[in-house]
Parts: sequence; C-alpha cells; structure tokens
Amino acid sequence: MADRALVLGGGGLAGIGWISGILHGLAGAGADLWDADTVIGTSAGAVVGAQLTSGKLTPTTLYERQLAAPAGELTGHLGSAATFRYARAALSSRTIESYGRKLGRMALAARTPDEAARRAVIAGRLLSHDWPERRLLVTAVQAHTGEFRVFEGACGVGLVDAVAASCAVPGVWPPVTLDGARWIDGGTRSPANAHLAAGHDRVVVIAPIAAGGGVLHAARTQAARLADAGARVTLITPDRAARTAFGRNGLDPARRAPAARAGFAQAAAHAAEVARTW
Repeated sequence: MADRALVLGGGGLAGIGWISGILHGLAGAGADLWDADTVIGTSAGAVVGAQLTSGKLTPTTLYERQLAAPAGELTGHLGSAATFRYARAALSSRTIESYGRKLGRMALAARTPDEAARRAVIAGRLLSHDWPERRLLVTAVQAHTGEFRVFEGACGVGLVDAVAASCAVPGVWPPVTLDGARWIDGGTRSPANAHLAAGHDRVVVIAPIAAGGGVLHAARTQAARLADAGARVTLITPDRAARTAFGRNGLDPARRAPAARAGFAQAAAHAAEVARTW
C-alpha cells in the first residue's frame, strides 16, 4: 500500500474546529483519513493531529468535542498593528529564516499570558500526552534564529510541549521554552508545511489558511510542487461559508463550533476527490 500523508495546517481555534468538521464529514462520506501513515501538524493542525493519532478518538467524537462549550480556553486576538507587522515582515524578508527572526523578536517582546498557563490550555485539549506509535510530525520555529524544526516521537521533547510550541502565535501567545531555546508557531515557516509530505505517494492537505505572501509559501504552492513530483494530492481550503464561520478572530473559542459545522457541511464537496486520492 502506498504511503499516505495527511497534512493539517494552522488556523487558530476556528481552524481546529473546521479541520475536525472536515475529517468527520469525509469519514461519513466514505473517505476516512484516520489511517494516514504520516500526520503532519502545524499549529491548529498539530492539536488535531495529536488527537487523531492518539487512538482515543473517532472522527465523530473529535467533531463532537468541538461543539461542546470551550471550557478552559483563553481568548486570543491578533490586533491590526500586529497584523500589519506580520505583513511587513513577510514582504521585507529575503529568506524564510529572516521572516522567522522578525516574528520571533515580536513574540519575545509581546505581553502575553504566562507560559505555564498557556501550556495548561494545550494539555487540556489533548486526551493523550504521549507521542503516538504512528508517525506524527509537529512543526515550530526558533524565535531567535528563525530555524525550522520538526518534532516527533524520538526527539526527546514531550508531546504537549511540542504542540504548545507549534501553537505559539507571535504577539498573542508566549514562546515555548524547550532545550534552552524559545519556539514559536510552526505557521511562521508555512501555514501548512505541506513540503514535509515529500516522498509520500498520496497526500491530502487540509489547510484553514490558504494564502501565503512574500517568502511565506502558500499551501496551494506546496501542494502543486508535491503533485509535480509525482504524488497524488488533494488540497482542501475553506469555502465561503467556512470563512464566514471563522469570523474576524479565529483565535476566539466561540468560533470553534461554527467553524466545525461549516467544515462538516463542506466535506461532501470533497469526498469523491479525497477517496480517489487516498
């Protein structure tokens, strides 16, 4: 059987909900992605990927968790000034590492919730705090150097810490301290990091954030490169209804349930193509 990779991109709490809705809807339509050989998770996708590979949830129960009241969550908000700094950094950087360093400086200087409090939120989202037997890749970026790192089971870093690092949105959440360094959101390398699926024969990319900009490679660009290299690839990005459900602040816990319902509704439009790919 061909190696199959499932790529789950970043997108805040709305992204977690939407990805979960997509997975549940696809499974109900006969295109279950639960048996992926490799799961690649960035930010929101790291949270879903850790749950998917834990062996403790089905697509249905993962979806139902998104509809429940978001107890224990913190509300984040990326203001207009921070959004402008993101855009300026992307357009003024010549390399992706330079972009990561700029956002790293922003993250290190920002006033954010306590690192331990934020870690507790991530721990509360995961039913298992152990790395799964299946291959799970979790992405992050070193705040000082812009270095890209992929955490997995044998890396010596705990799963909760790796996922927390991948979810550390610069300017909103605190960088995560691991191995004597500070780490920020893997989405500062790419919203999806679908390039990590290179070498797999069949790839499905579920990307809440479709766009890139400057040195930040879009999920669509990465998916096209995988296809050019010979992989069978399906890319799913939010439709208009899903984008509306995300609202103006995808970091608001209240957006998780509407986004999940939108993902579930959207899944039917992609089920046939996903089944052919998978």
